[in-house]
Amino acid sequence: MLTNDDPILLRHDDGRGVTTLTLNRPQAFNSLSEDMLAALQRELDVLATDPALRVLVIAASGKAFCAGHDLKEMRAQPSLDYYRALFNRCGKVMMAIQKLPVPVIAQVQGIATAAGCQLVAQCDLAVAARTARFAVSGVNLGLFCSTPGVALSRNLSRKAAFEMLATGDFVSAQEAQAKGLINRVAEPDALHSAVQALCESILKKPREALAIGKALFYRQLESGMEAAYTDAAQTMACNMMEHTALEGVQAFIDKRPPTWAA
Repeated sequence: MLTNDDPILLRHDDGRGVTTLTLNRPQAFNSLSEDMLAALQRELDVLATDPALRVLVIAASGKAFCAGHDLKEMRAQPSLDYYRALFNRCGKVMMAIQKLPVPVIAQVQGIATAAGCQLVAQCDLAVAARTARFAVSGVNLGLFCSTPGVALSRNLSRKAAFEMLATGDFVSAQEAQAKGLINRVAEPDALHSAVQALCESILKKPREALAIGKALFYRQLESGMEAAYTDAAQTMACNMMEHTALEGVQAFIDKRPPTWAA
């Protein structure tokens, strides 16, 4: 749990297994400063070992969701070693999101640009306000968004992803949904409710099944088709041996709701 000494990232646990991490640097458009990345990494490391966690929501305060890296901080240290370490640190945070054994939802209330757009793409699910906009705009500054492109190209089609990377143009929430970057669009005043509705749907499912499935989902994406099917078959067989799956199948046969432990 973060303390008042580190207010740039807020944590809220709702008691049902849903934790919300809120980027809280609105005056800097919630940019991913070194301190912000460190705070995110600390919380993700703690959450990764929390058996009570069922869903993680990443939200933000202010008008922007996240404007990417802190450019002033970057410009102050023009060193290859510094930049390499910074982008590697950001990549570690992104991979921690993927490795978390529960679904991670981005709650996007405002603009998400560059590494901020990368953060949205890296989350398993994303819900955005109708007024939110998205861009990987580094190219406008002479800096191709290579690291954001890793997550972006795994969400969008190749041509759609490269168009965003090559032009730096903004896309609307509706366009982002059509391209596959986000799942749902909500009116700004209904964004929180839309995210909570998605959380409610996830909370009804067994944590074990989701953890097994999420790990396999990403693992098979990086495999060839044959290897992916072999891995998926083994994963499903193991999943079928879990109490939750055996109970779910029996409940279907008995025509009753399944009884799963909370």
